[in-house]
Amino acid sequence: MQVTETLSDGLKREFQVVVPAAELDAKVNARLDELKGRIRLDGFRPGKVPVAHLKRVYGRSAMAEVIEATVRDANNQIVSERGYKLAAEPKVTLPEEKDAIEQLIAGKSDLNYTMAVEIVPPITLADFKTIKLTRLTSEVTDAEVEEGIARITEQNKPYTVKGEGEKAAKDDRVVISYAGTINGAPFEGGTGEDAAVLIGSNTFIPGFEDQLIGIAAGETRTLNVKFPEHYQAEHLAGKNAEFVVTAKSVETPGKVTADDAFAKSLGLESIAKLRDAVKDRITRDHAGASRQKLKRALLDELDKRHKFEPPPSLVEEEFNRVWKSVLQEMENEKKTFADENTTEEKAKAEYRAISERRVRLGLVLAEIGEKNNITVTEEEITRAVTEQARQFPGREQQVWDFYRQNPQAVTGLRAPIYEEKVVDFLLELAEVTEKKVPREELYKEDDESAA
Repeated sequence: MQVTETLSDGLKREFQVVVPAAELDAKVNARLDELKGRIRLDGFRPGKVPVAHLKRVYGRSAMAEVIEATVRDANNQIVSERGYKLAAEPKVTLPEEKDAIEQLIAGKSDLNYTMAVEIVPPITLADFKTIKLTRLTSEVTDAEVEEGIARITEQNKPYTVKGEGEKAAKDDRVVISYAGTINGAPFEGGTGEDAAVLIGSNTFIPGFEDQLIGIAAGETRTLNVKFPEHYQAEHLAGKNAEFVVTAKSVETPGKVTADDAFAKSLGLESIAKLRDAVKDRITRDHAGASRQKLKRALLDELDKRHKFEPPPSLVEEEFNRVWKSVLQEMENEKKTFADENTTEEKAKAEYRAISERRVRLGLVLAEIGEKNNITVTEEEITRAVTEQARQFPGREQQVWDFYRQNPQAVTGLRAPIYEEKVVDFLLELAEVTEKKVPREELYKEDDESAA
């Protein structure tokens, strides 16, 4: 085999590979010799079919197999000998002319093809012990716990049907049937039965709930509303609609006392246990927010310490994914670049920079994991699948079957676990100090959300 490097430009490499016809023929003969014991041909005893005869019958298919295997093995050898890490699968260009293909398959010409690759640049890792970080933490206050209890009581307050003829007021719940039309024509999703509307919750179209104030059970009203300009259903956005609504019942909220009886209605022993549960949940939320802040700071430090050109193909792939998401979100919200005080060109430049950062950091984290033998165990994957299955009560087996049948989905679970393990490894090496801050600072949005 003869290999000639024909291009070395940045991270791009290209090679011309020539495998002599004699070498291919020897491989075909070896392949047919392997098969002769399994092939049955009339007139020949098992295992006694001459290779020359097998070549006449199966030579073309055997040559196709040999060419495929030879290209794969040659590519692996080129990459391995040069110590390359590839950003993507090699691009192979084989002869396309009919006569050239025929000569190759017939074993009358050398295999001559080009292999183009894009490599990952060598990454020199920083001294992680020099990284200094601050972990923001926030204690759970009694006020936060009481706020949590108040939300739970609000969500679980009882409703009782008002007396005959009594009218709906703010904070009442009205159970309705409705039929909507636009320009006199019904529209998809415009009808419903037994819909519970909480007046003042602002969960329905603007103006819908307000027009139910004063309605009584059994009463029918016509409501005139306008769908928001940025309504999720595009065919309804900005349009005027008319709803014929019939109130089936009008219910008034009752009061809930946060006491032992209320806690027991939720399956807990006492109000003290409910407070403990609320405090535990808030504590976990705070820990999650703290972790995200610390991880962002760590990634910022890694970005500062590792500056190199990421493979363009990986950047382009990441950019296309991000840009598609951006355009989809803008379309859903009916927004333009002018609404965001920018232009398409500036937005593209911004998201391309974000994509470059993400690719670069991904390669750095992968290098750290490889150099320090960080892996994801099957036990960790099993736990992740179990967590996914728990989110679909009654359909757990379907979730398990999905992951068994889709290796790519398993890869999607493995990647974030791997990243978090590398982050944990780095945080052990870095100098991390803690700083107590108010809850508002802990949850304050960062200006940059690139990674």
